[in-house]
Amino acid sequence: MSNEPNEENPGKSPEEFPEQPAGEQGAEETPGPPEGMTGRRRMMAALWPPRVTRAQLIVAVLLFVLGLGLAIQVRSNSDNSPLRGARQEDLVRILDELDNRTQRLEDEKQRLQSQRSELESSSDQAEEARKQTSEKARQLGILAGTVAAQGPGITLVINDPHRTVQADMLLDTIQELRAAGAEAIQINDVRVVGDTYFSDAGGAVRVDGKKVGAPYSFKVIGKPADLEPALNIPGGVVQTLEKEQATAAVTPAEKIVVDALRPAKQPDYARSSS
Repeated sequence: MSNEPNEENPGKSPEEFPEQPAGEQGAEETPGPPEGMTGRRRMMAALWPPRVTRAQLIVAVLLFVLGLGLAIQVRSNSDNSPLRGARQEDLVRILDELDNRTQRLEDEKQRLQSQRSELESSSDQAEEARKQTSEKARQLGILAGTVAAQGPGITLVINDPHRTVQADMLLDTIQELRAAGAEAIQINDVRVVGDTYFSDAGGAVRVDGKKVGAPYSFKVIGKPADLEPALNIPGGVVQTLEKEQATAAVTPAEKIVVDALRPAKQPDYARSSS
C-alpha cells in the first residue's frame, strides 16, 4: 500500500482512519437500561415520569370541567325532584293519573270534532245548531252554578279539631280536584265556580264571602277513579292536611248531587257578537 497522501484527505494515510463495524458509522450510542434490571422495573422506568404534551393536558382539563358540570347538574335535578323518594306504587299511580288526564283531553277533542262534522253534514243545520246551543247552555249552566247537577263522583269530609285548616288549603284542594277532572263542586252549601274566592276573615274561613266551618264537606262530580288518587298522591292534599293535624275522608259514590245554586248574573256591558 502506498503511503502517499490521499486526494480526498491530503496529509493523512489510510492507516490513520480506523475501520468501524458496519451499521455503527455515524450512529450515536443510546443509553439502555442498566444491566440487571427486572422487566417490571424496566416498564416502570419507561412509564414514569409520564410524558404529557400540552395538547393532552388541555384535553384532560376540558374533560374534567365537563364531567364536573354534568355531575352538578345531575345532583341538582335529583335534589329538586318533588317525587324523589316516592314509592314505586305511588309513581305508578301518578303516571296513571297523567294518562287519564291525557285521555280526557283526547276525548274532548274527539267530541268537538264530531260536533263540527255534524254541523257540516246535517241536512237541517239550523235545527242541529239549536240542539247544540241548548246542550251548550245546559253545560254552561252547570259550570256557572246556575243549575243543579248529578253524576258519579266523590265526597270529601275534612275534620279540623285543632282549627288549623286555612283558606289556602281549601283552595289547593279545589285546584287539585279541578286538575283531576272535577266538573261540579260544592263546599257545605256554597257552589264553587270559576270566580269563587277563599279568604280568612274574622278568624273563620269564607268562600265567596260566606262563612263556612268544619267539618268541611265537599261534593264533587267527576270520575272517581281520577279524583280519589289525585287527593292521595305523595305530598298531596290528604298528606298536607294530616301534617296540620286534620283528617280527610274520601268516599267514592255512583251518584253525587250538587244542588247549591248561584244566581245568574246579567252582564252590564258584554253582549253576544253573533
